[in-house]
Amino acid sequence: MKKFNIGLRALIPFVCVMWSMPSFAKLRVVTTLPSYADIAANVGGDEVDASSLTKGTQDPHFVDAKPDLILKLNRADLLIRAGLGLEDGWLPPLLTGSRNGKIQTGGEGYLDASSLMSLKEIPKGVIDRSQGDVHPGGNPHFMIDPRNGAILAKAVASKLGVLVPAKAEYFQKRADAYIKDLAIKTDAWKKILAPLKGRQVVTYHKSWVYFSDWVGLDEVGYVEPKPGIPPSPDHIAKLVILMKEKHVKLILMEPYYPKGAAEQLAKLTGATLLVLPTEVQGDDDAKTYFGLFDSLTSKLARGMVP
Repeated sequence: MKKFNIGLRALIPFVCVMWSMPSFAKLRVVTTLPSYADIAANVGGDEVDASSLTKGTQDPHFVDAKPDLILKLNRADLLIRAGLGLEDGWLPPLLTGSRNGKIQTGGEGYLDASSLMSLKEIPKGVIDRSQGDVHPGGNPHFMIDPRNGAILAKAVASKLGVLVPAKAEYFQKRADAYIKDLAIKTDAWKKILAPLKGRQVVTYHKSWVYFSDWVGLDEVGYVEPKPGIPPSPDHIAKLVILMKEKHVKLILMEPYYPKGAAEQLAKLTGATLLVLPTEVQGDDDAKTYFGLFDSLTSKLARGMVP
């Protein structure tokens, strides 16, 4: 028995080393948004374990920097973030606390999704806090356009291939298949939403800019007077006048903002208020990136007004 115990103790370090060897472990991909995690999981397949630091029902601008998030980042092989300041209120201290050099800005395991995209609403001139929560680099809510999902999938395959060269072809094939399926679905969604082209809408926050561009919606006003600033009674009164003058009958809203002002606006104007997911897991139907647009399409189709 003594010899057996000695032998077992001798084996423990070897077993621990073997357990930690990369060839036996999945790549850990940590993302700041659920849509990134879903795309990474589809591209990475059995070689990847993907998880998000946020939920689809959360405002991604404001997230509690909890210790368990630091642990996730400490173990991550790849971090995918939106950039453009979206996560600047909470991600930097988590990254510092993670002590994981490879996922720091510019590291081998770092991917800023905004660097891949054609960005909208890049402000000109001097920017200050009086303008609200303005993103100097452009609007960071680009994943609400499915065409950008295809762009990210391609980049994720490339990044994973760099991290595990032996699996590069595997990742690329999965990305190609995903992009092909997404293109088919994108065409189908666009056809269903075609009657909305040119429709004037009011949205709560500027989360819908890329979606509106894809669908052809005309955003004529916002419930927030400025990005991140809660609406005042005076602003709502002005919006009522605007909506009545332009006959705007549709209001789009994210699931994580207070509904009171938007509900009042809908009541005063006779408009339809639709609270819709802007992210994967944003409602019960948006369990995947494909599901997000299935949910948006079906709910908008039901909520279409003359």
